[in-house]
Amino acid sequence: MRNLTVRLTALTAFLSLAACAEKPLDIPTGQPSFYLSMASRDAKVDTVAARDLISIYRRNNGLSTVSLDPILQAEAQKQAEAMAAADSMSHEVRGTLQKRLDGSGLQHSMAVENISAGYHTLADAISGWRNSRPHNENLLNGKMRRMGIASAYAPGTKYKVFWALVMSD
Repeated sequence: MRNLTVRLTALTAFLSLAACAEKPLDIPTGQPSFYLSMASRDAKVDTVAARDLISIYRRNNGLSTVSLDPILQAEAQKQAEAMAAADSMSHEVRGTLQKRLDGSGLQHSMAVENISAGYHTLADAISGWRNSRPHNENLLNGKMRRMGIASAYAPGTKYKVFWALVMSD
């Protein structure tokens, strides 16, 4: 009986506090954004979720987190779109990474790029990079501090969805 009284008292206190809240609690509904398909014209990568997933992975491996950078974001988007337009998964579809970043005005001394194609979700793309030794080394490069990530949808191509992640110090 005493346990029931304690539980009821705790429940009453919780409900009283909840009733005092100015707005209801935001309880997420639906699917997390990193599981949403990018295989549609209006799909956009949730860059904050991507940054958080990559940062958590880096932190779990003893590294610093990364921040979103608008120049790297624009470069990643251009790269993903260029690969989709060419129906080619290539680091050099727009020239070398170094030349592309030099032309962007980005101040950096080091940069890395991961590309992929065929993954329909952010979760799948990041998982694919983690399972590829050279891509994983880029994700876990301790010098990287900033990032940009994008996808491009090309329905008439072999892969349908093209991905680019650009990171720099």
